[in-house]
Amino acid sequence: MTKLHEIKLIQSEEGSPIFLRHFPGYVQAGFPSPAADYLEEIIDLEHLLRPNPLSTFIVRNIGDSMIDAHILPNSLLIVDKSVVPSNNKIVVAVVNGEFLLKYFIKNSSGIRLLPANKKYPPIPITEGMDFSIWGTVTKIILSV
Repeated sequence: MTKLHEIKLIQSEEGSPIFLRHFPGYVQAGFPSPAADYLEEIIDLEHLLRPNPLSTFIVRNIGDSMIDAHILPNSLLIVDKSVVPSNNKIVVAVVNGEFLLKYFIKNSSGIRLLPANKKYPPIPITEGMDFSIWGTVTKIILSV
């Protein structure tokens, strides 16, 4: 069996929340806004990214099977284990002991995991496979 694309689990350290100032409006690519120095509110990134702290994890993608979903290698993903996956949601699945990042599809034909890169085939989940959903991706943080 070919080695499936993996993800890397990252352990986050508990500590003080991270707060950033929020600029109310949009950023225009071109002439700068005269209101660029006006900041309105403080955003708590901990609350924004981890509304369910006990079931939310940060995961680093190390494969290219989801690039057409704008998930590049080294992107950070916020994964919530308490969110039940639904059709077309991106999930972290465990198939035969390997972590995979794919779209979740469930219909009358069964369950399939779909990549977002035409180089890779869909993975039908068949009887006898060791399969589980580890969590549902709730946010994508692109790595630069």
